[in-house]
Amino acid sequence: MSTYDLLLRGGTLVTAESVFPADLAIAEGQIVEIAPELTGSSREIVDARGLHIFPGLIDAHVHFNEPGRTEWEGFITGSRALAAGGVTAFFDMPLNASPPTLDRASFALKYQAARANSLVDFAFWGGIVPDNLDCLEELAECGVIGFKAFMSNSGIDDFAAVDDVTLYEGMLRAAQLGKIVAVHAENDQMTSTLSQQAIAQGKTGIRDYLASRPVIAELEAISRAILFAQEVGCALHIVHVSTGRGVAMVAEARLHGINVSCETCPHYLVLTEEDMERLGAVAKCAPPLRSQSEQARLWEHVRAGNVQFVTTDHSPAPEALKQSENFFAVWGGISGCQSLLSLLITEGSQLPLSQIAALTSAGIASRFQLGSHKGHVCVGADADLCLVDLNVHFRLEPEQLYYRHQQSPYTGRTMRGRVVRTIVRGSTVFHNGNFTTHRGQLITVATM
Repeated sequence: MSTYDLLLRGGTLVTAESVFPADLAIAEGQIVEIAPELTGSSREIVDARGLHIFPGLIDAHVHFNEPGRTEWEGFITGSRALAAGGVTAFFDMPLNASPPTLDRASFALKYQAARANSLVDFAFWGGIVPDNLDCLEELAECGVIGFKAFMSNSGIDDFAAVDDVTLYEGMLRAAQLGKIVAVHAENDQMTSTLSQQAIAQGKTGIRDYLASRPVIAELEAISRAILFAQEVGCALHIVHVSTGRGVAMVAEARLHGINVSCETCPHYLVLTEEDMERLGAVAKCAPPLRSQSEQARLWEHVRAGNVQFVTTDHSPAPEALKQSENFFAVWGGISGCQSLLSLLITEGSQLPLSQIAALTSAGIASRFQLGSHKGHVCVGADADLCLVDLNVHFRLEPEQLYYRHQQSPYTGRTMRGRVVRTIVRGSTVFHNGNFTTHRGQLITVATM
Protein backbone atom coordinates (compact mmCIF):
# COMPACT_ATOMS: atom_id res chain seq x y z
CA MET A 1 0.00 0.00 0.00
CA SER A 2 1.51 3.31 -1.11
CA THR A 3 1.33 6.50 0.91
CA TYR A 4 0.76 9.71 -1.01
CA ASP A 5 0.74 13.37 -0.13
CA LEU A 6 -2.26 14.10 -2.36
CA LEU A 7 -4.67 11.88 -4.25
CA LEU A 8 -7.06 13.24 -6.89
CA ARG A 9 -9.90 10.79 -7.32
CA GLY A 10 -12.33 10.37 -10.19
CA GLY A 11 -11.22 13.23 -12.44
CA THR A 12 -10.83 13.33 -16.20
CA LEU A 13 -7.21 13.87 -17.18
CA VAL A 14 -6.40 16.09 -20.15
CA THR A 15 -3.02 15.64 -21.82
CA ALA A 16 -1.69 16.88 -25.14
CA GLU A 17 -2.38 13.40 -26.51
CA SER A 18 -5.63 12.22 -24.97
CA VAL A 19 -8.47 12.72 -22.50
CA PHE A 20 -9.28 9.88 -20.08
CA PRO A 21 -10.68 9.20 -16.60
CA ALA A 22 -8.16 8.26 -13.91
CA ASP A 23 -6.98 8.84 -10.38
CA LEU A 24 -3.77 10.77 -9.92
CA ALA A 25 -1.36 10.43 -6.99
CA ILE A 26 1.24 12.96 -5.88
CA ALA A 27 4.21 12.58 -3.55
CA GLU A 28 7.07 14.99 -2.84
CA GLY A 29 5.78 17.44 -5.44
CA GLN A 30 5.68 14.99 -8.33
CA ILE A 31 3.08 12.82 -10.04
CA VAL A 32 3.87 9.25 -8.96
CA GLU A 33 0.92 7.21 -10.22
CA ILE A 34 -1.89 7.55 -12.75
CA ALA A 35 -4.45 4.76 -12.95
CA PRO A 36 -8.14 4.02 -12.43
CA GLU A 37 -9.16 3.51 -8.79
CA LEU A 38 -5.75 3.79 -7.20
CA THR A 39 -5.33 2.09 -3.85
CA GLY A 40 -3.25 3.47 -1.02
CA SER A 41 -3.48 6.05 1.72
CA SER A 42 -2.98 9.75 1.29
CA ARG A 43 -2.59 12.73 3.62
CA GLU A 44 -5.14 14.57 1.48
CA ILE A 45 -7.78 13.27 -0.91
CA VAL A 46 -9.58 15.52 -3.39
CA ASP A 47 -12.83 14.41 -4.99
CA ALA A 48 -12.30 15.38 -8.63
CA ARG A 49 -15.43 13.77 -10.01
CA GLY A 50 -16.99 15.99 -12.66
CA LEU A 51 -13.74 17.95 -13.08
CA HIS A 52 -11.14 17.96 -15.84
CA ILE A 53 -7.51 17.93 -14.73
CA PHE A 54 -5.32 19.93 -17.11
CA PRO A 55 -1.57 20.32 -16.92
CA GLY A 56 -0.88 23.63 -15.22
CA LEU A 57 -0.73 26.33 -17.85
CA ILE A 58 2.54 28.08 -18.70
CA ASP A 59 2.16 31.69 -19.81
CA ALA A 60 5.35 32.36 -21.74
CA HIS A 61 4.71 36.09 -22.24
CA VAL A 62 3.73 38.41 -19.40
CA HIS A 63 4.83 41.84 -18.17
CA PHE A 64 4.65 42.01 -14.38
CA ASN A 65 6.79 45.17 -14.24
CA GLU A 66 8.71 44.30 -11.09
CA PRO A 67 11.02 45.70 -9.87
CA GLY A 68 10.51 49.40 -10.42
CA ARG A 69 6.93 49.61 -11.69
CA THR A 70 5.15 47.40 -9.18
CA GLU A 71 2.33 49.94 -9.08
CA TRP A 72 1.51 48.70 -12.60
CA GLU A 73 1.18 45.06 -11.50
CA GLY A 74 3.89 43.18 -9.55
CA PHE A 75 4.50 39.51 -8.80
CA ILE A 76 2.02 39.32 -5.92
CA THR A 77 -1.07 40.37 -7.84
CA GLY A 78 0.12 39.03 -11.18
CA SER A 79 0.87 35.54 -9.89
CA ARG A 80 -2.43 35.42 -8.00
CA ALA A 81 -4.28 36.22 -11.20
CA LEU A 82 -2.35 33.46 -12.95
CA ALA A 83 -3.15 30.93 -10.24
CA ALA A 84 -6.84 31.83 -10.42
CA GLY A 85 -6.67 31.09 -14.14
CA GLY A 86 -4.95 27.72 -13.77
CA VAL A 87 -1.46 28.96 -14.67
CA THR A 88 1.38 27.37 -12.69
CA ALA A 89 4.39 29.03 -14.35
CA PHE A 90 5.18 32.19 -16.31
CA PHE A 91 8.00 33.74 -18.33
CA ASP A 92 8.35 37.43 -17.50
CA MET A 93 9.48 39.83 -20.20
CA PRO A 94 12.54 42.05 -19.61
CA LEU A 95 10.93 45.42 -20.27
CA ASN A 96 8.51 47.52 -18.22
CA ALA A 97 10.47 46.53 -15.12
CA SER A 98 12.86 49.29 -14.06
CA PRO A 99 15.64 48.49 -14.55
CA PRO A 100 14.86 46.18 -17.46
CA THR A 101 16.51 42.76 -17.42
CA LEU A 102 19.62 43.58 -19.45
CA ASP A 103 22.52 42.31 -17.32
CA ARG A 104 23.42 40.18 -14.31
CA ALA A 105 22.59 42.88 -11.75
CA SER A 106 19.10 43.54 -13.11
CA PHE A 107 18.42 39.79 -13.33
CA ALA A 108 19.33 39.47 -9.65
CA LEU A 109 16.91 42.23 -8.67
CA LYS A 110 14.07 40.58 -10.57
CA TYR A 111 14.88 37.14 -9.17
CA GLN A 112 14.85 38.42 -5.59
CA ALA A 113 11.46 40.05 -6.13
CA ALA A 114 9.91 37.00 -7.79
CA ARG A 115 11.34 34.56 -5.25
CA ALA A 116 9.83 36.62 -2.42
CA ASN A 117 6.45 37.36 -4.00
CA SER A 118 5.43 34.91 -6.74
CA LEU A 119 2.85 32.27 -5.94
CA VAL A 120 3.75 30.18 -9.00
CA ASP A 121 6.98 29.14 -10.74
CA PHE A 122 8.75 31.54 -13.07
CA ALA A 123 11.44 32.14 -15.67
CA PHE A 124 12.78 35.36 -17.15
CA TRP A 125 13.49 36.66 -20.61
CA GLY A 126 16.63 38.75 -20.96
CA GLY A 127 16.67 41.69 -23.34
CA ILE A 128 18.59 42.61 -26.47
CA VAL A 129 19.09 46.35 -26.95
CA PRO A 130 21.75 48.25 -28.91
CA ASP A 131 24.15 48.66 -25.95
CA ASN A 132 24.00 45.32 -24.10
CA LEU A 133 25.34 42.69 -26.51
CA ASP A 134 28.34 42.12 -24.23
CA CYS A 135 25.93 41.21 -21.41
CA LEU A 136 24.15 38.35 -23.20
CA GLU A 137 26.61 35.74 -21.95
CA GLU A 138 26.14 36.74 -18.31
CA LEU A 139 22.38 36.72 -18.74
CA ALA A 140 22.62 33.20 -20.17
CA GLU A 141 24.70 32.19 -17.14
CA CYS A 142 21.95 33.58 -14.89
CA GLY A 143 19.47 31.26 -16.58
CA VAL A 144 17.29 33.45 -18.81
CA ILE A 145 14.80 31.52 -20.92
CA GLY A 146 15.97 33.45 -24.00
CA PHE A 147 16.41 36.99 -25.31
CA LYS A 148 13.69 39.44 -26.35
CA ALA A 149 14.19 42.20 -28.92
CA PHE A 150 11.86 44.87 -30.27
CA MET A 151 12.02 45.53 -34.01
CA SER A 152 9.89 48.65 -33.43
CA ASN A 153 9.56 51.24 -30.67
CA SER A 154 8.84 49.47 -27.38
CA GLY A 155 7.06 52.44 -25.83
CA ILE A 156 9.55 52.37 -22.92
CA ASP A 157 12.51 54.76 -22.98
CA ASP A 158 14.92 52.37 -21.23
CA PHE A 159 14.35 49.49 -23.67
CA ALA A 160 15.40 50.64 -27.13
CA ALA A 161 14.44 48.94 -30.36
CA VAL A 162 17.16 47.03 -32.20
CA ASP A 163 18.52 48.15 -35.54
CA ASP A 164 19.29 45.45 -38.08
CA VAL A 165 22.96 45.20 -37.10
CA THR A 166 22.12 44.77 -33.42
CA LEU A 167 19.51 42.13 -34.21
CA TYR A 168 21.89 40.24 -36.49
CA GLU A 169 24.76 40.33 -34.00
CA GLY A 170 22.44 39.53 -31.10
CA MET A 171 21.11 36.49 -32.92
CA LEU A 172 24.65 35.38 -33.70
CA ARG A 173 25.62 35.54 -30.03
CA ALA A 174 22.38 33.88 -28.93
CA ALA A 175 23.08 30.99 -31.33
CA GLN A 176 26.54 30.57 -29.81
CA LEU A 177 24.99 30.55 -26.32
CA GLY A 178 22.25 28.09 -27.30
CA LYS A 179 19.45 30.54 -26.48
CA ILE A 180 16.30 31.42 -28.39
CA VAL A 181 15.59 34.97 -29.56
CA ALA A 182 12.04 36.31 -29.41
CA VAL A 183 11.09 39.34 -31.46
CA HIS A 184 8.28 41.85 -31.47
CA ALA A 185 7.97 41.95 -35.24
CA GLU A 186 6.78 45.26 -36.68
CA ASN A 187 8.65 47.46 -39.15
CA ASP A 188 9.80 50.47 -37.12
CA GLN A 189 10.26 52.91 -40.00
CA MET A 190 6.77 52.20 -41.29
CA THR A 191 4.94 52.33 -37.94
CA SER A 192 6.86 55.37 -36.68
CA THR A 193 6.45 57.38 -39.88
CA LEU A 194 2.76 56.58 -40.25
CA SER A 195 2.17 57.49 -36.60
CA GLN A 196 4.02 60.79 -36.90
CA GLN A 197 2.14 61.71 -40.07
CA ALA A 198 -1.23 60.96 -38.48
CA ILE A 199 -0.47 62.96 -35.32
CA ALA A 200 0.83 65.90 -37.37
CA GLN A 201 -2.49 65.96 -39.23
CA GLY A 202 -4.51 65.81 -36.01
CA LYS A 203 -5.67 62.29 -36.76
CA THR A 204 -5.44 60.74 -33.31
CA GLY A 205 -8.47 58.46 -33.10
CA ILE A 206 -8.73 54.70 -32.84
CA ARG A 207 -9.01 54.15 -36.61
CA ASP A 208 -5.99 56.40 -37.13
CA TYR A 209 -3.96 54.28 -34.73
CA LEU A 210 -5.06 51.10 -36.51
CA ALA A 211 -4.02 52.55 -39.87
CA SER A 212 -0.57 53.39 -38.52
CA ARG A 213 0.24 49.74 -37.84
CA PRO A 214 -0.85 47.86 -40.98
CA VAL A 215 -0.52 44.12 -41.44
CA ILE A 216 2.32 44.60 -43.93
CA ALA A 217 4.47 46.16 -41.17
CA GLU A 218 4.18 42.92 -39.23
CA LEU A 219 4.71 40.65 -42.22
CA GLU A 220 7.85 42.47 -43.38
CA ALA A 221 9.44 42.27 -39.93
CA ILE A 222 8.61 38.56 -39.58
CA SER A 223 10.22 37.90 -42.94
CA ARG A 224 13.37 39.84 -42.02
CA ALA A 225 13.71 38.13 -38.63
CA ILE A 226 13.37 34.69 -40.23
CA LEU A 227 16.03 35.58 -42.82
CA PHE A 228 18.48 36.70 -40.11
CA ALA A 229 17.83 33.63 -37.98
CA GLN A 230 18.30 31.30 -40.93
CA GLU A 231 21.60 32.94 -41.79
CA VAL A 232 23.13 32.67 -38.30
CA GLY A 233 21.46 29.43 -37.19
CA CYS A 234 19.59 31.02 -34.30
CA ALA A 235 16.41 29.61 -32.74
CA LEU A 236 13.74 32.25 -33.33
CA HIS A 237 10.34 32.89 -31.79
CA ILE A 238 7.83 35.44 -33.12
CA VAL A 239 5.70 36.79 -30.29
CA HIS A 240 2.02 37.79 -30.49
CA VAL A 241 1.41 37.14 -34.20
CA SER A 242 -1.87 38.86 -35.03
CA THR A 243 -2.62 37.50 -38.51
CA GLY A 244 -3.02 34.21 -40.29
CA ARG A 245 -0.65 35.45 -42.97
CA GLY A 246 2.05 35.95 -40.35
CA VAL A 247 1.58 32.40 -39.07
CA ALA A 248 1.72 31.10 -42.64
CA MET A 249 5.16 32.66 -43.10
CA VAL A 250 6.40 30.90 -39.98
CA ALA A 251 4.86 27.59 -41.06
CA GLU A 252 6.52 27.86 -44.47
CA ALA A 253 9.90 28.56 -42.87
CA ARG A 254 9.51 25.55 -40.59
CA LEU A 255 8.84 23.35 -43.62
CA HIS A 256 12.23 24.47 -44.93
CA GLY A 257 13.96 23.44 -41.74
CA ILE A 258 14.31 26.88 -40.14
CA ASN A 259 14.18 26.79 -36.33
CA VAL A 260 11.32 29.22 -35.82
CA SER A 261 8.08 29.18 -33.84
CA CYS A 262 5.26 31.59 -33.13
CA GLU A 263 2.60 32.38 -30.60
CA THR A 264 -0.66 34.25 -30.75
CA CYS A 265 -2.79 35.73 -27.96
CA PRO A 266 -6.42 35.41 -26.89
CA HIS A 267 -7.15 39.03 -27.81
CA TYR A 268 -6.34 38.35 -31.46
CA LEU A 269 -8.57 35.27 -31.38
CA VAL A 270 -11.63 36.77 -29.67
CA LEU A 271 -11.48 40.54 -30.37
CA THR A 272 -11.39 42.53 -33.61
CA GLU A 273 -10.73 46.14 -34.60
CA GLU A 274 -14.47 46.75 -34.26
CA ASP A 275 -14.17 45.67 -30.62
CA MET A 276 -11.34 48.16 -30.14
CA GLU A 277 -13.63 50.93 -31.39
CA ARG A 278 -16.32 49.76 -28.96
CA LEU A 279 -14.09 49.13 -25.93
CA GLY A 280 -11.52 51.87 -26.38
CA ALA A 281 -8.20 52.04 -24.54
CA VAL A 282 -8.62 48.81 -22.60
CA ALA A 283 -8.28 46.95 -25.93
CA LYS A 284 -5.26 48.85 -27.31
CA CYS A 285 -2.24 46.68 -28.15
CA ALA A 286 0.57 46.39 -30.68
CA PRO A 287 0.32 44.83 -33.16
CA PRO A 288 -3.27 46.04 -33.01
CA LEU A 289 -6.45 44.02 -33.22
CA ARG A 290 -7.27 43.03 -36.79
CA SER A 291 -10.29 42.61 -39.02
CA GLN A 292 -12.71 39.70 -38.81
CA SER A 293 -11.27 38.21 -42.00
CA GLU A 294 -7.73 38.30 -40.60
CA GLN A 295 -9.00 36.73 -37.38
CA ALA A 296 -10.71 33.93 -39.31
CA ARG A 297 -7.42 33.09 -41.06
CA LEU A 298 -5.64 33.09 -37.72
CA TRP A 299 -8.13 30.59 -36.29
CA GLU A 300 -7.59 28.36 -39.34
CA HIS A 301 -3.89 28.17 -38.56
CA VAL A 302 -4.50 27.53 -34.87
CA ARG A 303 -6.78 24.61 -35.72
CA ALA A 304 -4.23 23.31 -38.24
CA GLY A 305 -1.50 23.22 -35.59
CA ASN A 306 0.64 25.96 -37.12
CA VAL A 307 0.64 28.06 -33.93
CA GLN A 308 2.94 26.48 -31.38
CA PHE A 309 1.31 28.04 -28.32
CA VAL A 310 -0.95 30.78 -27.00
CA THR A 311 0.20 33.38 -24.48
CA THR A 312 -1.48 36.44 -23.03
CA ASP A 313 1.09 39.25 -23.40
CA HIS A 314 -0.43 40.52 -20.16
CA SER A 315 0.67 44.18 -20.12
CA PRO A 316 -1.18 46.19 -17.47
CA ALA A 317 -0.91 49.85 -16.54
CA PRO A 318 -2.54 52.23 -14.08
CA GLU A 319 -5.88 53.60 -15.19
CA ALA A 320 -4.43 57.08 -15.71
CA LEU A 321 -2.20 55.78 -18.51
CA LYS A 322 -5.26 54.43 -20.33
CA GLN A 323 -6.97 57.81 -20.54
CA SER A 324 -6.25 60.30 -23.31
CA GLU A 325 -8.16 61.89 -26.17
CA ASN A 326 -5.07 61.12 -28.27
CA PHE A 327 -5.26 57.36 -28.80
CA PHE A 328 -1.58 57.26 -29.77
CA ALA A 329 -0.73 58.47 -26.24
CA VAL A 330 -2.73 55.74 -24.50
CA TRP A 331 -0.65 52.93 -22.99
CA GLY A 332 -0.85 49.94 -25.31
CA GLY A 333 -1.28 46.76 -23.35
CA ILE A 334 -4.05 44.26 -22.60
CA SER A 335 -4.69 42.68 -19.20
CA GLY A 336 -5.76 39.08 -19.63
CA CYS A 337 -3.52 36.54 -17.91
CA GLN A 338 -6.34 35.33 -15.63
CA SER A 339 -8.63 34.42 -18.53
CA LEU A 340 -6.44 32.42 -20.93
CA LEU A 341 -7.86 28.94 -20.36
CA SER A 342 -11.51 29.94 -20.06
CA LEU A 343 -11.29 32.01 -23.24
CA LEU A 344 -9.81 29.12 -25.22
CA ILE A 345 -12.39 26.68 -23.89
CA THR A 346 -15.21 29.11 -24.68
CA GLU A 347 -14.13 30.54 -28.02
CA GLY A 348 -12.22 27.52 -29.27
CA SER A 349 -15.22 25.23 -29.25
CA GLN A 350 -13.80 23.44 -32.29
CA LEU A 351 -10.49 22.79 -30.54
CA PRO A 352 -10.14 19.41 -28.83
CA LEU A 353 -9.25 19.71 -25.16
CA SER A 354 -5.96 17.95 -25.91
CA GLN A 355 -5.03 20.69 -28.37
CA ILE A 356 -5.82 23.34 -25.76
CA ALA A 357 -3.46 21.54 -23.38
CA ALA A 358 -0.80 21.51 -26.07
CA LEU A 359 -1.25 25.20 -26.83
CA THR A 360 -1.06 26.26 -23.18
CA SER A 361 1.37 23.77 -21.65
CA ALA A 362 3.03 20.97 -23.60
CA GLY A 363 3.92 23.08 -26.66
CA ILE A 364 5.69 25.61 -24.47
CA ALA A 365 7.55 22.95 -22.50
CA SER A 366 8.71 21.41 -25.77
CA ARG A 367 9.81 24.64 -27.44
CA PHE A 368 11.83 25.80 -24.44
CA GLN A 369 13.16 22.33 -23.64
CA LEU A 370 11.78 22.21 -20.12
CA GLY A 371 11.81 18.42 -20.23
CA SER A 372 8.93 16.21 -19.14
CA HIS A 373 8.77 17.70 -15.65
CA LYS A 374 6.87 20.82 -16.76
CA GLY A 375 3.82 21.14 -18.98
CA HIS A 376 2.76 17.49 -18.87
CA VAL A 377 0.49 15.19 -16.89
CA CYS A 378 2.60 12.05 -16.59
CA VAL A 379 4.42 10.02 -13.96
CA GLY A 380 7.62 11.81 -12.96
CA ALA A 381 6.39 15.27 -13.91
CA ASP A 382 6.06 18.10 -11.43
CA ALA A 383 2.55 18.04 -10.02
CA ASP A 384 1.52 21.30 -11.74
CA LEU A 385 -2.20 20.94 -12.36
CA CYS A 386 -5.43 22.85 -12.68
CA LEU A 387 -8.86 21.39 -12.01
CA VAL A 388 -11.61 22.84 -14.17
CA ASP A 389 -15.38 22.54 -14.07
CA LEU A 390 -16.44 22.62 -17.71
CA ASN A 391 -20.10 22.66 -16.75
CA VAL A 392 -19.87 26.14 -15.26
CA HIS A 393 -20.62 29.23 -17.33
CA PHE A 394 -19.82 32.56 -15.70
CA ARG A 395 -19.86 36.23 -16.54
CA LEU A 396 -16.51 37.87 -15.82
CA GLU A 397 -16.95 40.91 -13.59
CA PRO A 398 -14.21 43.42 -12.62
CA GLU A 399 -14.40 42.44 -8.96
CA GLN A 400 -13.47 38.85 -9.92
CA LEU A 401 -10.11 39.99 -11.29
CA TYR A 402 -7.04 39.67 -9.10
CA TYR A 403 -4.96 42.19 -11.07
CA ARG A 404 -3.70 45.30 -9.31
CA HIS A 405 -5.92 47.25 -11.70
CA GLN A 406 -9.24 45.50 -12.29
CA GLN A 407 -9.56 46.31 -15.96
CA SER A 408 -9.71 43.94 -18.91
CA PRO A 409 -11.42 43.85 -22.31
CA TYR A 410 -12.96 40.52 -21.28
CA THR A 411 -15.12 41.84 -18.42
CA GLY A 412 -18.80 41.40 -19.14
CA ARG A 413 -18.06 38.36 -21.31
CA THR A 414 -19.70 35.02 -20.47
CA MET A 415 -17.18 32.20 -20.44
CA ARG A 416 -17.21 28.45 -19.93
CA GLY A 417 -14.89 26.50 -17.68
CA ARG A 418 -14.18 27.74 -14.17
CA VAL A 419 -10.84 26.89 -12.56
CA VAL A 420 -11.65 25.55 -9.10
CA ARG A 421 -8.18 24.46 -7.94
CA THR A 422 -4.59 25.13 -9.04
CA ILE A 423 -1.70 23.01 -7.80
CA VAL A 424 2.00 23.91 -8.09
CA ARG A 425 4.49 21.10 -7.41
CA GLY A 426 1.91 19.29 -5.32
CA SER A 427 0.79 22.29 -3.25
CA THR A 428 -2.64 23.84 -3.71
CA VAL A 429 -2.14 27.56 -4.34
CA PHE A 430 -5.71 28.46 -5.35
CA HIS A 431 -9.01 26.84 -4.40
CA ASN A 432 -12.44 28.32 -4.96
CA GLY A 433 -11.34 31.92 -4.61
CA ASN A 434 -8.84 31.35 -1.79
CA PHE A 435 -5.04 31.49 -2.03
CA THR A 436 -2.48 29.70 0.13
CA THR A 437 1.03 30.70 1.11
CA HIS A 438 3.49 29.34 -1.44
CA ARG A 439 6.70 30.47 -3.09
CA GLY A 440 7.43 29.89 -6.72
CA GLN A 441 10.79 28.69 -7.96
CA LEU A 442 12.99 29.68 -10.89
CA ILE A 443 12.66 27.30 -13.82
CA THR A 444 15.97 26.28 -15.35
CA VAL A 445 16.24 25.33 -19.00
CA ALA A 446 18.67 23.50 -21.25
CA THR A 447 20.53 25.21 -24.09
CA MET A 448 19.21 24.70 -27.60
